[in-house]
Amino acid sequence: MDKNQLRSLIRSFLVEDIGRGDLTSESLFDPSQTGSAQLVARESCIAAGAGMVAAEVFKVQNSDIKTSGAMDDGTEVAPGDVMLTITGPVVDMLKAERVALNLLQRLCGIATLTRRFVEKVKPHPARITDTRKTTPGLRILEKYAVQAGGGYNHRFNLTDGVLIKDNHIAACGSITEAVARVRKKVPHTIRIEVETETLEQVQESLASRVDIIMLDNMDLQTMKKAVQLIDHRALVEASGGVNLGSVLQIAETGVDIISVGALTHSASACDIGMDWL
Repeated sequence: MDKNQLRSLIRSFLVEDIGRGDLTSESLFDPSQTGSAQLVARESCIAAGAGMVAAEVFKVQNSDIKTSGAMDDGTEVAPGDVMLTITGPVVDMLKAERVALNLLQRLCGIATLTRRFVEKVKPHPARITDTRKTTPGLRILEKYAVQAGGGYNHRFNLTDGVLIKDNHIAACGSITEAVARVRKKVPHTIRIEVETETLEQVQESLASRVDIIMLDNMDLQTMKKAVQLIDHRALVEASGGVNLGSVLQIAETGVDIISVGALTHSASACDIGMDWL
């Protein structure tokens, strides 16, 4: 992640949470009072963002706060494991606590869910990727957490590649026309992906020599036929309604990529707390 972009985000989060000041902490403690605390896992999870994000929250709040022992991204965490130790001004540690925990809980939740999907398809070469179905403002963080869980990133934003979807096709009239228009505008270095829902659309995409063919919401039987039809002439991505119960069967069809919106839009936050020493 870009550190400047990350710090800018964190500053906005702290302004939102602290407002004009922490009435409780500022009434209880002298600004010079120092102490130490630990961020501790209450449940099993996959670590994501302890050092890169949570520690940075405390440092942005007050550069005098020192952090140590950050758990590496991708590490399997057990209940009771210390994910980060912090030492510094008590008031500022308490001011930053909620933002640091909110982000760490969210990112670990995404990494944990991603790891479950990755483990499900392990016997097969299919990559598990995220989508743009992220929380507005948190995309850079949520896609980072997907990587920490062993997954891969799809497009970060709309400038990262061409993906001709159903509404593009409907507005243009056909896949052939849509691909032709795109080829006139984009550099030759850009890959072109087309979303398909039928074998006829797959055949039309192949005739248009696209680089990636997305099989959107296809049943397994149709997906298998599509993979055979494509026959390595393009990368094959499966998408739409993928869950932990179906992802292995999808991988078994021979697709190259499985994109899962649930990684970021449906991951549950992990239970992590801050314990005072």
